[in-house]
Amino acid sequence: MILHLREDFTAAWKDSDPFQKVDALQGVVYRDVKGRRTLQFEQDGKKYFAKIHHGVGWGEIIKNLLTLRLPILGAQNEWRAVAKLQQLGVATMTAVAWGSRGWNPARRHSFIITEALEHTVSLEDYCAPWAKQRPPFAIKLRLLSALARISSTVHGNGVCHRDYYICHFLLHESERFGAGEIREPRLSLIDLHRALISDQLPQRWIIKDVAGLYFSALHIGLNRHDFLRFVKIYSAKTLRQALNEDGAFWAEVQRKALQLDAKINGTRQAETTA
Repeated sequence: MILHLREDFTAAWKDSDPFQKVDALQGVVYRDVKGRRTLQFEQDGKKYFAKIHHGVGWGEIIKNLLTLRLPILGAQNEWRAVAKLQQLGVATMTAVAWGSRGWNPARRHSFIITEALEHTVSLEDYCAPWAKQRPPFAIKLRLLSALARISSTVHGNGVCHRDYYICHFLLHESERFGAGEIREPRLSLIDLHRALISDQLPQRWIIKDVAGLYFSALHIGLNRHDFLRFVKIYSAKTLRQALNEDGAFWAEVQRKALQLDAKINGTRQAETTA
């Protein structure tokens, strides 16, 4: 068994089984799927999120491996990813508790608790009006620049999110900025349970990450010039250098993003028709 609790949780759960305490938590359930439950709860007047894993079973693990996907075996992945992003200076969640017990990876019981990021709005919601109403150019540029720098930092240091969409970036409302202000927006990257950390990150995972981000921003009123701005900042090169030296990479990013968009839009259209 592995257990890490912040002092306040150690005191609150004194003489109790932390795993039983976590399973008994009550609050607003955000996700409840096979082997994993996510909820928001309050303790001592503060809000937290708990992700509780009970294992997905050998069938799900084997299915993931056969389809060349990495199975999620518990909360340790997110605990490590939070620590890694903090080390890199990328804003993310604050983890206050983590536990894991059981030798069987298909039935391992684990959890992670993080502080709720209050007074934030997802980038997806913040940018939604842009499709009909253009934002001030300065605001759009600063957000694009922040996304490109964060993406370059995490990928350049061996981290892939593997669920990399603008909805998983939270803009801190207390630091919203006007067109005339020069300070940068603060974006926190969340939902790291699928994150992959490797000293030798396969390029296909990086491509999938960037393509996911591109796909999720396709319908918020951005244009080709915005995409090229992202390319330049992400690559830390002149645009000519980036396209000449990494042209195949960016072509594959665009291909995968458009392919995903066609797939998702096709699914939505079918559901609407039905």
